[in-house]
Amino acid sequence: MTAQNPPTYGAGVGVQPSRELSAQVLTQAFVWMFAGLLVTAVVAFLVQGNTSLQRLVGGNWFILFIVQVGLALGIQAAIRKLSAVAALGLFFVYAASLGLTVGLIVSLYTTASVATAFLSAASIFGAAALYGYTTKRPLVKVQQFIGIALIGWFIAIVVNLFIGSSTIGIILSLFTVGLFTVLTALDVKQISRGDYIQIAGTPERAAVLGATHLYISFINIFLSLLNLLGSRD
Repeated sequence: MTAQNPPTYGAGVGVQPSRELSAQVLTQAFVWMFAGLLVTAVVAFLVQGNTSLQRLVGGNWFILFIVQVGLALGIQAAIRKLSAVAALGLFFVYAASLGLTVGLIVSLYTTASVATAFLSAASIFGAAALYGYTTKRPLVKVQQFIGIALIGWFIAIVVNLFIGSSTIGIILSLFTVGLFTVLTALDVKQISRGDYIQIAGTPERAAVLGATHLYISFINIFLSLLNLLGSRD
């Protein structure tokens, strides 16, 4: 195949990604994920230093939440229809929008608490990613139940947004850390064996899809640990 006619991957196509290509996609997914986290951090920093922006975000949190959910689902649902550049652009818009939310939440906690939660999240995420990459287990049984767990988790999150129960919040935070730790290991496993290339159709789009999933896992682990371990100003 020529550069003008790159291979297309997917169910029934018959083109199996090589291990080398899958490894490159995993590396690129982490690069885009870290770039997304940097965008989030910059926006969050700007929010922390601007009380007007904090009030704006706080007053429109539900609209922002809907937009973020729409962006996350949109990237995943339309990944085969988007160009890699368009998918990456949407990912960075999503990361920037999360920066608004993260900035508002982080402003409620001490700097030491934020640092502790971040380092703890990085350690858990890194350990899960390493396990997912090195394990020989197919993790098929985990994959069978993860969809149901995510649906239940999302419904519980939405309900508690309106109820505002601190007890339910703590339980949800504990569950979230466990759920997205498992998801991190599963995603890394699937990316490294070429599943994401099959889903996205091209290595470039697969890297963006992988980055989106890994980014979501890290952010959820971090915010949940901040809720569990953080001390408020």
